[in-house]
Amino acid sequence: MLCDAIVDYIAKRYDGKVVEVGIGWMFEVAKSLARRGFKVVATDIRRIDVPEEIEFHIDDITNPDIGIYEGASLVYSLRPPLELYPHIVRVARTVGADCLIRPFGNEFSTDGRLVNYGGERFYVWLR
Repeated sequence: MLCDAIVDYIAKRYDGKVVEVGIGWMFEVAKSLARRGFKVVATDIRRIDVPEEIEFHIDDITNPDIGIYEGASLVYSLRPPLELYPHIVRVARTVGADCLIRPFGNEFSTDGRLVNYGGERFYVWLR
C-alpha cells in the first residue's frame, strides 16, 4: 500500500476532521495526516494503543456511535473486509462526509468511484 499517495490525495481535497475506521496497527496514514494539521480520529472494534496525535474510540461500524463521526469531512478505511463497505459508506453519508475505502486486495465496489492516484487505487463516495 502506498501511504504517501493516499495521504496526498486526502490532503489536497479535505480539511479539518477525518475519521479512520478500523485502524488496526497501521498508523502511517493517520500519523501523516495529523502532521499535516488534520484532526485525526480513529476507531476499531477493540482497544488499540495509537500514537498520541490520533484520537481513538472503540466503535463497531455495524452499530456505530454517530457522534464520533460528526463534523468529519472524510470517513476512510484502509483494507477493511468487503462486508464492512456498506456500513462505512452509510456512516459517512449519515454525517455528510465523503468516504474513501482502500481495498485489501482485488475486491471491488459496484457503487463507489474507482480512483487511481499516485500508483494507488481506492474507491470514493462523494456526499
